[in-house]
Amino acid sequence: MTADLLAGFVCGAALIIAIGAQNAFVLRQGLRREHVLAVVLLCASADALLIAAGVCGLGALIQSLPRVLDLARYGGSAFLLVYGCIAARRALQPRGLTLDADVASTLGAALATCLAFTFLNPHVYLDTVILLGALASQRGEERRGAFGAGAVLASFVWFFALGYGARLLGPLFTRPMAWRVLDSLIAFIMWGLGLALLRG
Repeated sequence: MTADLLAGFVCGAALIIAIGAQNAFVLRQGLRREHVLAVVLLCASADALLIAAGVCGLGALIQSLPRVLDLARYGGSAFLLVYGCIAARRALQPRGLTLDADVASTLGAALATCLAFTFLNPHVYLDTVILLGALASQRGEERRGAFGAGAVLASFVWFFALGYGARLLGPLFTRPMAWRVLDSLIAFIMWGLGLALLRG
């Protein structure tokens, strides 16, 4: 049981920690210290839901419905390309991190953006539902729950570390140039992921 939990944690972490749109968004929220708890809870809870669905066998159903993945692919690509343009515009007009002066986004806007990054990204379904689901199913009925729990734990640990650890970089991001670099990097990540989704 402990070995399955550890295996799930390692596999989940390997898939979740990769630089992507969702992680870049959580990092930015952490740096700005805006709605961090709500954002990391939403990301980790969404992962937990998808991992549980995969462990319970939903991955096989999704693989049999390619149109669902196509819909997520094109919708996700459009969202990523547009968000990349927004990040690029921020990079052209950077400001230092002055928490009192910055215009804060609303909680609703932050959560809506987070949901879009999570559920409009077909790679989320491939990684959590299909891949982790397949790995869990190899362990049989009695052990796959522990594997899934390990993957869920990895998600919670990662998102809390990313969201709250970002504030350690706060002094660096008092300089506008640091924001210019970060937002430029975010823009290129979004555009790259968006174009990759279009290419299939």
